[in-house]
Amino acid sequence: MAATTTRSRAASTTLLLLLCAAALLASGATAADDNGFTTFKLYFHDIVAGTSSPTAVRIAQAASSNTSSTSFGAVVAIDDPLTTGPTSASGTEIGRAQGTYTFADQKTFGLLMVMNFVFTGGEHNGSTLSIVGRNEVLSDVREMSIVGGSGKFRMARGYVQAHTIDSGATSGETVVQYTVNVKA
Repeated sequence: MAATTTRSRAASTTLLLLLCAAALLASGATAADDNGFTTFKLYFHDIVAGTSSPTAVRIAQAASSNTSSTSFGAVVAIDDPLTTGPTSASGTEIGRAQGTYTFADQKTFGLLMVMNFVFTGGEHNGSTLSIVGRNEVLSDVREMSIVGGSGKFRMARGYVQAHTIDSGATSGETVVQYTVNVKA
């Protein structure tokens, strides 16, 4: 009887160890998939009017850009604040979005975005993310590629999702929430 009890305890212990190992492997597989993956939100403030210091300035355009319903052919240079909140009062500036966007669609407001998120504060201070992609402004959520970075984000890849909070129709300041999904 003692031998049966010992074998039973050994079998129970072995089963318990196998279950623990399976649980660790299952949780490890998920952690390995997400290893190094970071997600955070920030707010982009594109100021084109209503101030003597706009952060988005049209620098070039085709002859037909002013008569185009989509501003097709216009190129805008940006140096837009990036903040932790949707308004200046509700967030701290943590960086700048610097680059250009081009009105690249003749039928809808489709922009080609080429920009760097340059972090000057917060936990990503001193790092950059390089973002390129199509931004169909009238869509609720737009996705663009992260194609690189520097500092903490050296060799980065991932994507951002843009969602307009305020179109700027009355204030001249467009506010866009960016959800950054990056693996470096």
